[in-house]
Amino acid sequence: MGLASVSSANEGIQFCIFDLRRGQNEGQELDKILFFFPADLPFSTQLSVIGLSEGLITFTRIFSPEAACEVIEAERHSHVFYEAEPDIWMVMVVEKSKELEAIWRIDPLRKVLKEVHFLLLMFYGSLRAMLEKEPSGGLIRSHLYPFIMDYLSVTNCQHFTSALSWIPAAGADFFVGKKLQLPSFRDCLKERGTVQMLTVGREAAIEVQSLVRVLESSAGNTPCYSLILFHNLLVSTTLSPDDTINLFTYAVSRLTPHALSSGVSSWSYLRRGSASSLVASGSTLPHSASVSEQIYHSSNTSPGRDNSNHVARPLQHGKWSKGKDGFLVTDIWGVDAGSLICATPTVWLRQTEEGMYLCPYQYKSLTIILLIPLSSILNGEQGVSAVKQQVLDNASLKILKVEEKLSKGWGGENAYHVSGYRYLLADGDRNISRASPPGKVTTLTKESLLALSKLREEVDLEKSRAKYDNPDSERDLELCIRAKNNAWVIARVTRGKELYMVLEKANETLLYASDAFEKFSNR
Repeated sequence: MGLASVSSANEGIQFCIFDLRRGQNEGQELDKILFFFPADLPFSTQLSVIGLSEGLITFTRIFSPEAACEVIEAERHSHVFYEAEPDIWMVMVVEKSKELEAIWRIDPLRKVLKEVHFLLLMFYGSLRAMLEKEPSGGLIRSHLYPFIMDYLSVTNCQHFTSALSWIPAAGADFFVGKKLQLPSFRDCLKERGTVQMLTVGREAAIEVQSLVRVLESSAGNTPCYSLILFHNLLVSTTLSPDDTINLFTYAVSRLTPHALSSGVSSWSYLRRGSASSLVASGSTLPHSASVSEQIYHSSNTSPGRDNSNHVARPLQHGKWSKGKDGFLVTDIWGVDAGSLICATPTVWLRQTEEGMYLCPYQYKSLTIILLIPLSSILNGEQGVSAVKQQVLDNASLKILKVEEKLSKGWGGENAYHVSGYRYLLADGDRNISRASPPGKVTTLTKESLLALSKLREEVDLEKSRAKYDNPDSERDLELCIRAKNNAWVIARVTRGKELYMVLEKANETLLYASDAFEKFSNR
């Protein structure tokens, strides 16, 4: 995965969420803390970190009222900021290290914070709404602590399955043993917050479109939404770009055939201390009876269901399984009181601000996520079962045909490998990326990856300056450097697209490297 390890025991990293509108009176300062990692730090230390962050936010707002600080670089620490919602801030404080593996860019760290927030929105809705529903803060803490620890505490499947190392990692599982894993220089040929698309031929595209039309009509007059994946690549979506990224991220990390098959091994190292025990142990939660009570005695706010005293933990690994009818099932959302069967998961779409039933279906390497509006189902689980049966009746043959055509055109794990090149192409306007297979990227030397990471950092800075100097215009940019090992590292930014490339076996001249880059760009 190419992650830099930071031991939580030596306070190498702090990750917190706090509300600037809370805890402003003397003696109530703890109220502003909504989440803090590591939670076994003394409250005085937690308040010190949050107080410094609050001061930096207030100070930078003097000069930039509309956009406060994104990052503060101190001598020993990097402070990474993300305003998730008005006055609700997520901050990561990372201790700088001279270790080679502990070299990271700020942009991926901010995207980690952003991803956490977007997933929280999808499963629980607005953080501010949760605070307004229960001003004491117990409700939001009861969801944030287990959710974020589940997000951090599961080993990434790529550490276990070298044979499937080509599968892109969309999700984020950062805890290995007692070390928190951060995106490092080894991830510079990946782009978090994007989806990876499958290229399909004309005949397959027609079959996919026909299947989508059947899925959309599954709930009668109310249109459904769908997301279709083949292996871990997106084939089709009827969702908005933001909702597509959220569902794609979740599907790749928890729902696809690879995610399901790796569920057992992914938990093997955690049997000595699972995510559940991490959440429950004193090493994870503050030593405070009031906070502990708040965490375990608040109601669930999953969209559309009032399941009292149950906190759904959708990021738990190994909790999904395939039913006899092909639909995936889980007990994460509890049991329906009326039928005593597992409750259907629910999510919240950002685009429509609408609650949806989440119904994943799987056939061989094809994963279909059907989203049914809560408003279209009048009789709960019975109505959902009826829609699922209608999908099986109307779409089974089309699903079989789509999977068959996609399998015939599938180029395998190295389908998007280009001989001689190691590359990343990211389209920021469409939130799509394509890159060399991870197995090919591992052949690059540290020197090449470090040079590319440094180059990407320069591009990040230029993009940030351009955004503030003239946000309405796009700046074209091209950079080319020679690494210490004589590899050529090249970046080009134009019209919202970014191309990064490493050429380790290029000729000695810049002209040769430039020609090779142009040939790739024209493909």
